[in-house]
Amino acid sequence: MDELEEIVFKHALLNAAKHNGNANPGAVMGSIMSSEPELRPRAKEIGPLSGKIVAQVNALSLEEQKAKMEEFGVAVEEKKQKKEEGLPKLPGKNKDVVMRFAPNPSGPLHIGHARAAIPNGEYVKKCGGKFILRIEDTDPKRIYEPAYELIQEDLKWLGIEPDEVYYQSDRFEIYYQYAEELIKRGAAYMCTCDGGEFKKLKDNCQACPCRDNTVEENMELWKKFPEMEAGEAVLRVKTDINHKNPAIRDWVAMRIVEEEHPRMGTKYRVYPMMNFSVSVDDHLLGMTHVLRGKDHLANSEKQKYLYQHMGWEIPEFVHYGRLKMEDIALSTSKAMAGIEDGTYSGWDDPRLGTLKAIARRGIQPETITQLMVEIGIKMSDSAISWKKIYGLNRNIIEQKVNRYFFVPNPVKIDIADVPEDDLGLAIERPLHPDFEERGNRTLVFNREVYIPEADLTDGISRLMDAVNVEIKDGTASFHSKSFEDAREAKARIIQWVPTDAIKAKVVMDDASVTEGLCEIDCNDLKVGDIVQFERFGFARLDEIKDDELIFYYAHK
Repeated sequence: MDELEEIVFKHALLNAAKHNGNANPGAVMGSIMSSEPELRPRAKEIGPLSGKIVAQVNALSLEEQKAKMEEFGVAVEEKKQKKEEGLPKLPGKNKDVVMRFAPNPSGPLHIGHARAAIPNGEYVKKCGGKFILRIEDTDPKRIYEPAYELIQEDLKWLGIEPDEVYYQSDRFEIYYQYAEELIKRGAAYMCTCDGGEFKKLKDNCQACPCRDNTVEENMELWKKFPEMEAGEAVLRVKTDINHKNPAIRDWVAMRIVEEEHPRMGTKYRVYPMMNFSVSVDDHLLGMTHVLRGKDHLANSEKQKYLYQHMGWEIPEFVHYGRLKMEDIALSTSKAMAGIEDGTYSGWDDPRLGTLKAIARRGIQPETITQLMVEIGIKMSDSAISWKKIYGLNRNIIEQKVNRYFFVPNPVKIDIADVPEDDLGLAIERPLHPDFEERGNRTLVFNREVYIPEADLTDGISRLMDAVNVEIKDGTASFHSKSFEDAREAKARIIQWVPTDAIKAKVVMDDASVTEGLCEIDCNDLKVGDIVQFERFGFARLDEIKDDELIFYYAHK
């Protein structure tokens, strides 16, 4: 037994030990390719060898297999109990927490939003408490009205069910109440300075003249505020005018907005700035922890001034690093522009990084949750790629989904000289090589079959589990039947489907379409099911149309 045969033999013994003495050639091949990456270039040699050696191993009794395992030093490893993983403890209290996800409704959620939504949701599950969804819609220019519903649909897909939902556009009167309270406390003032002049003063640590207004003067201007022109005045929160960061010095709390609001129309003209509305809401809604990107460090410091002015308890601010996403289109504005000009088919176009696009391709919500929990809430930046997502998703779905043949760009061949005994041959293949209880699917072999156009090349080919054919100048003739004959002829193993196969289209990750035939009956699947097309990849059934199956490609 040479070195390669010994490796295959060991893997066959291990597989047999896991399946009551019956190894499966496909599973053995997969095990070798996974754990012996240096052997992947020899896959064409290993495939036939696996079939031969599996037959030898399966012919042994259980006692003989056990003896061989001892002889070769092979043992089934016990699965080690994994060290507890997940998100770290929160600062402060870790019981009955109140946390929130607060997106702007500029479009549906993309994978970057999951960076914020998932840790909040996971901590509430872990610690108990309340998860609040707050739609921050105080900038009419950045509102895409369908997003109000799309956001909640996306959260539901992620498995996140908010305990309470708030819309900031419903809370303007509350913001006005606290703006007046700040003015009365001498903690905020109406500023009518030109924006450019104010910046010059602020950058030089100098207060503007308006900072010395009396409470009465500020209240009088506040009452007139709704009738002013945009830019004529703003309400500012007093901070440290000598603060080392000029952006924190006397920041704007309220300003005039002329645009019509999708929900509120023209009812209001005085709009809160993000730092003001967020601070008021985080306090009133009882946030114990606020998770946000480290790009909000300055905003957290701004908001602390408001908490101190009002005598409120400051929540625990937790800042995490940036998430760099390689090869993932995330810009909502660019996606919307692409949808409008026809570049993208919609928010679920497979080239986008929206959760809708990801879900349509068959990426599981558990995959995104695992990814975000793995990244955690550390301050260092993290990078993710499609490759990382695919790896996690494969681990989740590989055991769940059944296998089928898919022949892309099919061509029909009429195989000459097929023995009468081999016509109408019922070929059975397992729906999943590791789960025999799922049963088999059956392909009936006759002279006429479809094979991939790319495989219509001169030479000997084995139609998987059927017969060996010789192809020359585009025509095929029977060569032999056994796997041994195929191995000796160094035949390529190719997939095939019978002539009654179903039409199938696969929308690829670049939005191109691969047309072909598959062995699946239309009644075997329902929309949303995921399959693995052998040697092609995982795909999700998106539509059944006129006896044609339309899939979206997930990944290899």
